[in-house]
Amino acid sequence: MPCSQALSQMQVLLAQEYGFCFGVERAVDMVEEAVAHGDSVRSLGPLIHNQQEMDRLEECGVTTVSEPVQINGSETAVIRAHGVTPEVQKELEKRAGKVVDATCPFVTRVQRLASRAAAQDRDVIVVGNPDHPEMIGVKGYAPDHAYIVRDESELADLPMLRNPLVVSQTTIKAKTFFETADAVRRKTTDNVEIINTICSATRDRQDAARALSSMVDAFYIIGGRHSSNSLKLLAVCKENCERSFLIETEDEISVDDLTGVKTVGVTAGASTPDWLIDRVVSFLKAV
Repeated sequence: MPCSQALSQMQVLLAQEYGFCFGVERAVDMVEEAVAHGDSVRSLGPLIHNQQEMDRLEECGVTTVSEPVQINGSETAVIRAHGVTPEVQKELEKRAGKVVDATCPFVTRVQRLASRAAAQDRDVIVVGNPDHPEMIGVKGYAPDHAYIVRDESELADLPMLRNPLVVSQTTIKAKTFFETADAVRRKTTDNVEIINTICSATRDRQDAARALSSMVDAFYIIGGRHSSNSLKLLAVCKENCERSFLIETEDEISVDDLTGVKTVGVTAGASTPDWLIDRVVSFLKAV
């Protein structure tokens, strides 16, 4: 059977949960509202981890800067969804005419928990990527008490822990968090407080992707290559569907990868807008 004829029978299935989460939608709405008011808007770092949506916002007049010093008193500074350290926030408040705090409420919760534990002179173990903006911001709330670890293998290098609190980056895999939390329990005889701070939207998207991945021949995850939750979705899908791909746009889809595929699954990271998801789905249906 010719390849084109086989592909024409392909069914495209969307995961039950996908795309913008509450925190990202909230951040985008706050920025669009500031632009609508005529503000000169400067986002400290990319507002969200999706280049296509950032390009759209730039066309609306939103500029991304890397340092607070690049913002002046006539401009509105935006704290992106990942949050910042208290020191950076204070500097923005000093320099900018107005500050819009678009930190995701789930991230704010982790910041507050870390700050509370540090005030009690307790250690804080945060399971996540130490280079991720969210983790850099959280550590700023407990600079002398927080340890950022990717997984349980990195616990061996830590000192004796004092009544530790274990929390997580909001977008990591639940399995990694719970395995690391159990390892912390084994490392100390002190009381260990474990609070699962993985965003509910992240959990829902991972669960939905995992369920669908066992039903399809190929899977596309739409998201930025720097998006933590999109990368985790890719890992989840590969558990059941080896032919899983992370793409930013439909231009990255290779028809050769779909040879012999009868069903293809689609999901999207929490920073991926609906308009981009629609474009990818339309492309796949037209293959």
